[in-house]
Amino acid sequence: MNGARFVHDRLERAGWQVEIADAQKVKGLAPLACKTDRIDAWVLAELSRRELVPAIWLPDPHVRAERERARWRLHLVRHRSSLKQRVHAVLLAHGKPCPVSDLFGVAGRRLLARLALPEPWYDNVQASLRLIDELDREINDRETELRQLGADHRYVPLLLTVPGIGWVLAYTIAAEIGDIDRFPTPRKLAGYTGLCPRVYQSGESDRRGPLANKDPATCAGRSSRPQPTLAPTAPTASATSGQRPESASSAAPRLLRSTSPADSPKRSGTCSAATNPSLRQAPPTPWPPDGP
Repeated sequence: MNGARFVHDRLERAGWQVEIADAQKVKGLAPLACKTDRIDAWVLAELSRRELVPAIWLPDPHVRAERERARWRLHLVRHRSSLKQRVHAVLLAHGKPCPVSDLFGVAGRRLLARLALPEPWYDNVQASLRLIDELDREINDRETELRQLGADHRYVPLLLTVPGIGWVLAYTIAAEIGDIDRFPTPRKLAGYTGLCPRVYQSGESDRRGPLANKDPATCAGRSSRPQPTLAPTAPTASATSGQRPESASSAAPRLLRSTSPADSPKRSGTCSAATNPSLRQAPPTPWPPDGP
């Protein structure tokens, strides 16, 4: 509910022992045909009486402050990226090329100052540049604060030993972990924080992806799906047609799936047999070029 954290803190200050139930686990323990606030309260009271409440871990005020600092910096970075993308979109809409690698660096600012854009796009670009400069100052201040706080954090020095993790990301991960003792196994810690690499297995193929949540730049969904089941088919003879050259291999395995374009999944332009050798060639159409 809204304001649950405030209610939780007020009750704890009054001397109550407050537990926050995991909604998904409670639903698994007590599935209900109908759901109202009165029924939910009765279910939670009954689970509490039997000491079966699946309570979740709540961070203390110190950990919550660490999370707020890291998340606020991320919020500012997202706003800055949005403004930069908007400036690029204005240039693209008016056919203005961008020959520099960094449009918001020294050379890029000179290019933006020389551009002749009509109103109101010119004022919008200038306002975006002023906001970007202000966000840069705020982000730098937040990063300086995080660097100072991360120097005394017990998890940050260990996280910095992981390849690809800098001090900002290390502080963010440490703030989200909170108390490491709340995880019963290292496997659950790695799954919660995303420190375990993605695994793509299909048959004899076993590939390990990055730590990021985005899939690698391959044909999405094709390389990680298992291959269709192959089943042998009995050879058949046609009484009305002659022996065709491919009839010698009529006992070859046949895919147990439809080859109709309506039944096949849509594929992107990069998922083709030319770019991905693992994809099968489409069977030749039996119809003449001008239709059946």
